[in-house]
Amino acid sequence: MPKPTKGPRLGGGPAHERLLLANLAAALYTHKSIKTTETKAKRLRPLAERLITFAKRGDLHARRRVLSVIGDKEVVHTLFTEIAPLVAERDGGYTRITKVGNRKGDNAPMAVIELVLEPVTKKPSSSKAAAAPAAAAPAEEPAAEETVVDETPAVDESAEAGAESQDEGAAAEAAAEDAVSDDAKA
Repeated sequence: MPKPTKGPRLGGGPAHERLLLANLAAALYTHKSIKTTETKAKRLRPLAERLITFAKRGDLHARRRVLSVIGDKEVVHTLFTEIAPLVAERDGGYTRITKVGNRKGDNAPMAVIELVLEPVTKKPSSSKAAAAPAAAAPAEEPAAEETVVDETPAVDESAEAGAESQDEGAAAEAAAEDAVSDDAKA
């Protein structure tokens, strides 16, 4: 007999685990959020997200595959008509697990697993992220120019001084080039 590779079973055997997870998934789709043990929540997440992916497809075959796991037609109808359109733009990560402490009776670690139904906000890609600050910088520069316009005489004097220093620098470069060309000729 092959050994299970996914750790200890929830409940008794594999059939009981399938039923338990199917009932947890049905409760999750009905109530949008359930409180259970961390282990059950972690084992439920892949199944619940796979069923939501089927619901996003929306065809008859997907509906029948979900019905083979969850026997309740009302829950499947809710999944296909209400939940799937809300997560249509989301590429995965339909559930969220939040740890909430230990249970009072047996000190079992508890968690809340809930559906993530908020709209997706796309993150800018790395190339767009580099372009966004560059686009934002020129938007800030006109505000700085407006303050400089108020000090027009100071800007003109510094511009004239800069132009004179550029002329002196250009003359020095020309003299250096002449000297280099004279040395090359000799």
